[in-house]
Amino acid sequence: MQISQKIAPCLWFASEAEEAARYYAGIFPNSKIGKIARYGKAGFETHGQKEGTVLTVQFELAGQAFTALNGGPIFKFNEAVSLQVYVEDQQELDFYWDKLTAGGDPKSHVCGWLKDRYGLSWQVAPRKMAEWFGDPNENSERAMTALLKMGKLDIATLERAYQGR
Repeated sequence: MQISQKIAPCLWFASEAEEAARYYAGIFPNSKIGKIARYGKAGFETHGQKEGTVLTVQFELAGQAFTALNGGPIFKFNEAVSLQVYVEDQQELDFYWDKLTAGGDPKSHVCGWLKDRYGLSWQVAPRKMAEWFGDPNENSERAMTALLKMGKLDIATLERAYQGR
């Protein structure tokens, strides 16, 4: 797998990098697992990982390159960074929402945001949101009021709110 992007996210996991990469790749089309690097003997006194343990996994989700790193339990994901999934319709939104929330934190379901089973934050939202919230106006205010009451987004309800129906 050749990485052609100039910038690619690196996701820090305690020890689940390969499991998570395979899980995510199984959800999104145009996804694949690339090179898997493993810890060697060098640096054991620093990283403390058993030789042969997965260090990094190169993978793509919907054509976007990522790296998953097993760096130990030092750092945890938080809501300061999330991955956005833009969808065309409610069926697609429901699909990604259901896959990504499985085993995740139900308390994190706010305004289209969720945390998956690994603690990574995602936003599953319709592409139309750029139109609905791009220009501050009465339509945008109504749509925002509706959005703020939702966990998983309901596209038809947001559309009706935006249109004033």
